[in-house]
Amino acid sequence: MPQRPLNYDTLMQSTRRHFLGTSALGLGAMAMRGIVGEGMAAAQPTGTHFPAKAKRIIYLFQAGGPSQLETYDNKPLLRASHGKPLPDSVRNGQRLTGMSGYQSVLPIAGSFAEFKKYGKSGVEYSDLLPFTGGMADDICVIRSMHTEAINHDPAITFFCSGSQIAGRPSMGAWASYGLGSMNENLPAFIVMVSTDSQKDQPIYSRLWGSGFLPSEHQGVQFKSGKEPVLYLTNPDGTSPHARREMLDALGKLNADQRAHELDPEVDARLAQAEMAYRMQTSVPEVADLTKESAATLEMYGPSVKTPGSFAANCLQARRLIERGVRFIQLFHQGWDNHGGLPGAIKRQCQQTDQASAALLKDLKQRGLLEDTLVVWGGEFGRTTYCQGKMSKDSYGRDHHPRCFSTWMAGGGVKGGQAYGQTDDFGYNIIKDPVHVHDMHATMLHLMGVDHERMTFKFQGRYYRLTDVAGQVVKGVVA
Repeated sequence: MPQRPLNYDTLMQSTRRHFLGTSALGLGAMAMRGIVGEGMAAAQPTGTHFPAKAKRIIYLFQAGGPSQLETYDNKPLLRASHGKPLPDSVRNGQRLTGMSGYQSVLPIAGSFAEFKKYGKSGVEYSDLLPFTGGMADDICVIRSMHTEAINHDPAITFFCSGSQIAGRPSMGAWASYGLGSMNENLPAFIVMVSTDSQKDQPIYSRLWGSGFLPSEHQGVQFKSGKEPVLYLTNPDGTSPHARREMLDALGKLNADQRAHELDPEVDARLAQAEMAYRMQTSVPEVADLTKESAATLEMYGPSVKTPGSFAANCLQARRLIERGVRFIQLFHQGWDNHGGLPGAIKRQCQQTDQASAALLKDLKQRGLLEDTLVVWGGEFGRTTYCQGKMSKDSYGRDHHPRCFSTWMAGGGVKGGQAYGQTDDFGYNIIKDPVHVHDMHATMLHLMGVDHERMTFKFQGRYYRLTDVAGQVVKGVVA
């Protein structure tokens, strides 16, 4: 598949060319055809800005906001202060959501989870994550993430696209646009949504959309079942030969339209149709998990045999990156634990812990982890205080964008460490803050891309994934 360059102009130029090309001045049309030729010649792939440590990314997105206090950030002081009011000096007037802002007292909620040190590095992990803890020496836990959004929709949109406002290109679309595909027969960007998760927060297809980038870069969602991609199989009475002839005829019509209108989106639509044709043979093969060994299936856990489960999707992700898919994003919902702790988060960890660790272990033993970046995390964290009433055996946590935990592994990441630090109450960052834009800048850096130089001109402005901010977090890079 032809790759897109790291810098690519857009439809505004095409509009001007179309105006001149369709005017009565045929000479102008000839001149503009020459300009188009020069533009296309200049738009050939130029490679990465510097040597890449990661060729591909698997992003395990935990939608809903996992609590860092039950997973990766141990706070003994909270246990000792359980039930006591959160000091005003800790909150310092920071905003709350409408779900807990009405509370006159914010009672501290100590975590029920126990923590212990794992691996040679001795990084602490919750006892809810024993499998992930077992891979501690390969993981960099970032305990100092922060974001600007306090509600789910803008927060998830922010992480997926670098903007809280819907409509911008997604992370995977930027990766596809800037680096192109490594496989002729599969999309560069593939998305899967767990079928075994609690659907507490909605997941929208725009989270993997292409925005103003050419539509060929949008993510393709793989579903569970016999037909992972909708409408991929030929309808009754249509043979592969007839489909090929139809695409050839469509290609000729599109070529005429492209020459007349000079609209690159015409090429994008044709590229998608051709990809769909090739996927008719490639997708059934890669989606067949029965070819995996019994030992591999056991490593991912019993739910791997359930189509569409988080475990099955993790294994599917490994199979896809083996075949050259550039960016894979898995969404697992159910982390919006406003109440029902400890039961709710125990369930979430049971669904995701073993498979997440198995993915790292599987990649490592196949020699793929060193150039595959794996990212785990949600859109924000949870509060150190209890939302609503707290009983002896049950409590809940509200949204907390000020500090939370994520992790990265493989692909040039310095494993075996915990980066950043929060205060003793787990409420504010006191060392090495990492913003959403910093995370994106670091991901692109590991893939050999300068985040400030991968841009796209749209409506008179050059856009990028990191907007006008972002710094590479050098402390997590090996």
